[in-house]
Parts: sequence; C-alpha cells; structure tokens
Amino acid sequence: MSLALSTLIYEWRRYMAAIIALALSGLLVMAFIGLFLGIGKAITATIDRSRADIMVLGPKSESLINSGGNSGLPKRIKPLIYLNPGVKAVGELGGDGAMWSNRPGPNMKRTGTFVQIWVVSTTPGAVTLPVDYPEATRLALSEPYAVAVDESVLPQLGVKLGDTATMNRRSVTVRAILHGYPSVTQPTVVISDQTEELLDLQSKGQRGGPLMVQLYHPEMAEQVRDQLNAISDGKYRAWTRAELSKANESAIMKEQIIGVILFFAVSVGSAVGMGITWQTLRGAIFANIKEFASLRALGVSMGSLRLVVMELSFWVGVVGVAVAGLFIWGVDALAHAGGLPLDFPIPVMAVGAVVLIAIAVLSGFLSLGVLKQSQPADLLR
Repeated sequence: MSLALSTLIYEWRRYMAAIIALALSGLLVMAFIGLFLGIGKAITATIDRSRADIMVLGPKSESLINSGGNSGLPKRIKPLIYLNPGVKAVGELGGDGAMWSNRPGPNMKRTGTFVQIWVVSTTPGAVTLPVDYPEATRLALSEPYAVAVDESVLPQLGVKLGDTATMNRRSVTVRAILHGYPSVTQPTVVISDQTEELLDLQSKGQRGGPLMVQLYHPEMAEQVRDQLNAISDGKYRAWTRAELSKANESAIMKEQIIGVILFFAVSVGSAVGMGITWQTLRGAIFANIKEFASLRALGVSMGSLRLVVMELSFWVGVVGVAVAGLFIWGVDALAHAGGLPLDFPIPVMAVGAVVLIAIAVLSGFLSLGVLKQSQPADLLR
C-alpha cells in the first residue's frame, strides 16, 4: 500500500471535509443534469417503452422535443412503410390536449386544468402499447371512456382510482393508475384509440402524428432505417429508437435557459468544490508537516514528496466520487418516491466522475507550496 493511500486511511478525518465538498459539488451538478434529462425521458416515456424499433418523423424534425410541428406526417406515408419486408407493424403516435374537470365529492375541491393526451392501442402486443403496462391496465383501457393517469398527478387532477371526470365535455372514468410516467408541464392522461374516437379527438386532417414501426428482427433496425430513408424522397425521416432518444436528450440540453442554469450550476459547484478541497488539503498537509520534514531528513527528495501529495489528492478524488455516487443514489430514490423524473446516463456519470477527480488533483497541485515549510532543521526545535 502506498504512503499516500495509507495516510488517507489512517487520517481520514482530516480529509473528510474535502471528500464531502467534492461529493456535494458533484451532486449539485449531476442533480441539475439528471433533472433536465429526466424531463426529456418523462415526455417520451410512452415511446421509449413501446415495442417500436423505428420512429418515422417529419423530414425537418431533429427530435420530438420542440419539433415545432414538423414531426407530423401525411397519412399516406403509413401504407408506404409497410412496403418494407422487415416491417411487422406500424402505429400512429396519437396525442392531443383537452380540458379536464373532476367531479368532487363532499369536502373536495373542484379542479379544472388542461391535460396532455397520449393514445395507445389496447390490442395485445400493439406497437404503441408500452411494454411495462400490466395486463390489467390494458384491459382497463379497453373499456369505453376509460383513462389511465400516473400516480404523481392524482392530486393535481383531483381524482383517485374509480372516480369520474369530464374531458372534452364527455364523462370519463379513471380505470388504471400508472407508475413511472410523471408529467412535466401539464398532467398527462392515457386513453385507448377507441376512446379517442368516442371523445371525438381523432385528427380529421390529412396529417397525423409520428409513426412507430415494429420490425420482425429488431437487430436490423439500422439497416431498415437506412432503407426507409433511401426511398423517402424527402417526405419523412426514419430514426432508430435509440438514435431518437439521444436526439431528445441533446434537444433538452440545447435549450437556452437550461444551458444558462447548467453553466451556473457547474461553475458554482466546481468553484465551491475546488475552494474547500484546496483549503482542506492544504490544512491537512500542514498538519503533517513534521512527518514530511522527517522524510526529507531521511533523504526523500522534494519531488517525491510532491508526488505523494498529488497521489493523496487523487485518492481523495476517488473517495469523493464514491460518496457522490451514494448521495446521487439517495436523491434518485427520493425523487422517484415523489414522482420527480431524474435520469443519470452512465456516460454523463463517467464524465462527472472524471471532473471531480480533476478538481481534487488540481487542488492538490495548488497545495504543493506548503511542502516548502517541511525543513528538516525544524525537527530540532
């Protein structure tokens, strides 16, 4: 075991402030990033958890986030997709909005709000039906005028399982409660395509929503995507589901206000983490200055002592990353319990870990000046 690691293990109390500072700065940055990415995941949860292997959007669409109305397609496109022999099923991503009003019981408050509507097919194995819907939810949505809502929006909608409400001036009943489909802006209500027709919410124009395509062989998604784009003649653009998911994440991060918030969070988190880590390492090294002086008296060069300090700061960074991971895990558990969408992709977490270790190493570099006070002659005083 190296001298630096031994020092950190046996004198961990002196370095705990630096470790906690690093962990909290990492938590601050990752919490903001996780929240914004979670918002994107919440918006596209019905798509990400569907059986679709390919999404077909408008030719100018860059994502489903802020598509500016370019994600819609002429309805004549749908039959053309079936011409590809690899296509098993094609479904339309239906969605609309409507006014929602509950029917309060005694001592309950009336609620009126605008809701976002997602439409799914209740046919077993349908391409638009999310794979994590239990069979009971599918059967419940098969009933006329049945709706499903996520547990996180029940207070906002003023309903519970089995309650009736009014949507688009028609009476609907909450027949299923979803889990893991939180709403970000306005509450989301899921209905079947049959209920969509009963509520007179179907599009009557010549354009429809994006298309969800299921393949016989999902592993051929990229090949089929290229085939569909080759014959599109500029009328649409096909994406693999993974490709579209990354595009949605990028679209969220490109939002101007989100960019400003993230820049502020990263700047503040890095500055606070580095400042506290630097001062803590400096104080800890100064507290061990006699030990460093003893090493110099034994013939250890100043360059070797600097390497010890740099290695020590590296291990402080590694432990800080581990503690940050525990903090993030706790925050993620609390957020999910409260219905708040958070998402922490592994690549983003890896970048965050590298940044924290870099902050620790830089703090160690800034603390090297203390070693000049490790004079062997001071041991005689």
